[in-house]
Amino acid sequence: MLSRCLIAAALFAASGAAGWFTAAGRLGTALAQEPPPTGGTPKVLPRPDFQFKGKVGKTYKDSDPPQFPQPVKAPKGAPNVVLILLDDTGFGQYSTFGGGVPSPTLDRLAAEGLRYTRFHTTALCSPTRAALITGRNHHSATFGCITEAATGYDGYTCVLPRSCGSIGEVLRQNGYMTAWLGKNHNTPTWETSAIGPFDRWANGLGFDYFYGFNAGDMNQWNPTLFENRNLVPASTDPNYHLTEDLADKAIQWVRRSTSISPDKPFFLYVAPGANHAPHHAPKEWIDKFRGQFDQGWDAYREATLARQIKLGVVPPGTQLTARSEGLPAWDTLAPDQKRVYARMMEVFAGFAAHVDHHMGRVIDEVKKMPGGDNTIFLYVVGDNGASAEGGLEGSLNENLFFNGFPERWQAALPHLDELGGPRWFNHFPAAWAHAMSTPFQWTKQVASHLGGTRNPMIVSWPGRIRDRGGLRTQFLHVIDIVPTLYEAIGITPPTMLNGIAQQPIEGASFLGTFADKNAPATRRTQYFEMFVNRGIYHDGWMASSRSFVPWSPIRGAFDPFTAKWELYNLEQDFSQATDLAAKHPEKVRELEGRFWQEAERYKVLPLDWRGVERLNGELQGRPNLAGKRDKYVYYPGQIALPDGACPPVLNKSFSVTADIEVPEKGAEGMVLTQGGLTGGYGLYLREGKAHFVYNMLATERFTITSEELPRGNVALAMNLTYEGKAGERGKGATVTLTANGKKVGEGQLPRTIPLSLSLGEGIDVGMDTGSAVDFTYRLPFRYTGRIERVTIEPKP
Repeated sequence: MLSRCLIAAALFAASGAAGWFTAAGRLGTALAQEPPPTGGTPKVLPRPDFQFKGKVGKTYKDSDPPQFPQPVKAPKGAPNVVLILLDDTGFGQYSTFGGGVPSPTLDRLAAEGLRYTRFHTTALCSPTRAALITGRNHHSATFGCITEAATGYDGYTCVLPRSCGSIGEVLRQNGYMTAWLGKNHNTPTWETSAIGPFDRWANGLGFDYFYGFNAGDMNQWNPTLFENRNLVPASTDPNYHLTEDLADKAIQWVRRSTSISPDKPFFLYVAPGANHAPHHAPKEWIDKFRGQFDQGWDAYREATLARQIKLGVVPPGTQLTARSEGLPAWDTLAPDQKRVYARMMEVFAGFAAHVDHHMGRVIDEVKKMPGGDNTIFLYVVGDNGASAEGGLEGSLNENLFFNGFPERWQAALPHLDELGGPRWFNHFPAAWAHAMSTPFQWTKQVASHLGGTRNPMIVSWPGRIRDRGGLRTQFLHVIDIVPTLYEAIGITPPTMLNGIAQQPIEGASFLGTFADKNAPATRRTQYFEMFVNRGIYHDGWMASSRSFVPWSPIRGAFDPFTAKWELYNLEQDFSQATDLAAKHPEKVRELEGRFWQEAERYKVLPLDWRGVERLNGELQGRPNLAGKRDKYVYYPGQIALPDGACPPVLNKSFSVTADIEVPEKGAEGMVLTQGGLTGGYGLYLREGKAHFVYNMLATERFTITSEELPRGNVALAMNLTYEGKAGERGKGATVTLTANGKKVGEGQLPRTIPLSLSLGEGIDVGMDTGSAVDFTYRLPFRYTGRIERVTIEPKP
């Protein structure tokens, strides 16, 4: 693969506009009316500093005329690039690929471009994103897992190496304007605070403008956002929604950039975060789907496959795979259970349709701009398959999954009309995720099977692609996007970037497919691995070995050396429906051996099948800017401190002491909060009293209220005494409130959060950013008195 990619690049650099070769063959005039970009760019970036080459005399009068270093220009004819990446979206979700969720934006883009039906991701978000922006396999880029599950092995640190320069950095140094809107899940959790370091934030990775969030998911109604490095104040718009905001900012950036420099191409990367939980959408979008999923997931899968065959996005005769192990048949459910699950799917469909609409606004705006026809639109419809992390029975709060707690469907029954709104962090059940991934087996996290890794992709280049509405069936992987864009633009992948020797690009360009639907595939082999869900593709065959079901956060003993391998001939079996392992044991042994070779080559080892315990940074020994201290002191103005920089307070005793002033007329507001809607705690004043609320993952909220507080300077303290023994998680606790040393309140917590306090929200002092820890106050709930300091003291 690598040699073919390098040969293609060399041919391209040597041939210039007249030749324009790819590894797949000559494109010639089949693609374009205009000549392609010319040249080739330096292999060493940045370029050398400018030096005046003329004569320098004693004075300017006897010197040659002055010259200035000129801005770097992109290769002549270089296109704009708009790269859109959705979250948690299955192959059979949107109507453009046969699904049940209307997608007019995808329809329009596909009608003028190409639909790729054998494109693959890594089965999880951070890893796919690292591969997407670097062109290297996810373990090569150290993202063998999500940032929150990082371990200290080379393929799993989630610290993007400087030897894996991003496409943003390379294009920026070759004359492009660059922007990243939305989700950044490629910064180590311990580097996401207000003090950085910032070299692995989006700006540090080569994107001149960033507007979005540094986390795996985000509350769509009350997000914590950054513009470049600066915290964005919470919106005061009662109808605010994150997806719409991101689309607005993307449009503003395109307008501003092209107005300032209309001749300079841009690279716009939009990762809205939908369709990841929480499934939050405006009610009018949800209500459009009322009653449309009452037939259930089994009927949905059958209808979707029929539509897929009719559309041609799957071959005639494609089989519908069996319902994945452990998922219930729709007909076995109780009537109320069906009602809950159908509503959860309506909410998800509203969310999915909503993001399709707003991404359409971005695309339409770009098309209006100068150079709109010379824009490559790359729309990757999911960073993995649909998510089964809502568990078998659906979820009101996704953080329950990450703490190892199963939910029961009955909990959602009283709240059906609230789903999708600001009170819940809801997620649909696993069987709907499986249905969204029709016709394949399994879902997100399951890298061994296509339900986790095969995502739709659409490529449009209005002024250049002639086969409008065409289908492409070459086997591709997310690492192939970077080399394809480099070749289309005329970029030579740098061997040295910012003083660091670069790892070879591991993807292979598929530019030849833009003009020729029969262009030979440039990828013969590709490994897949996520939480020891393993797969290996080679020359049309795929061997698959699954470890655990994705809706089970608790994982026990496992032996990867005796785990079963399945075998599929993907040239004849598009949906991976017929296991041929028993018929071809020699092919299984061959492919298993090839997997181990690839695993060693790309830093996949050591295999690690642990589940939610990897999410606890303290247990894993991950860096924490807070350090290991006995005392953490915070001052007013300390807000939006992320989890990765907060004191460890789970499964132990700890105290909070706030030195505050309570005016004679009283005060109210948040003194300290850690977490929010999905879990956490808060200490606030109201009606002359102190209130400590403990949000037990949104299932229960325990509030302990004090007596009337004295006025003036008050040392208000909360002492939580954990009742579990060393190593015991999630046990109960006693909470005592004191004012100036006097006990003023006491209460009991029957249970505490064991593993993950919150999702993306940390500490605020003097107000509450993000979402509220309970629903008794309105954000931002600023403290109306004075706070001198707040001290947190975890006990050993």
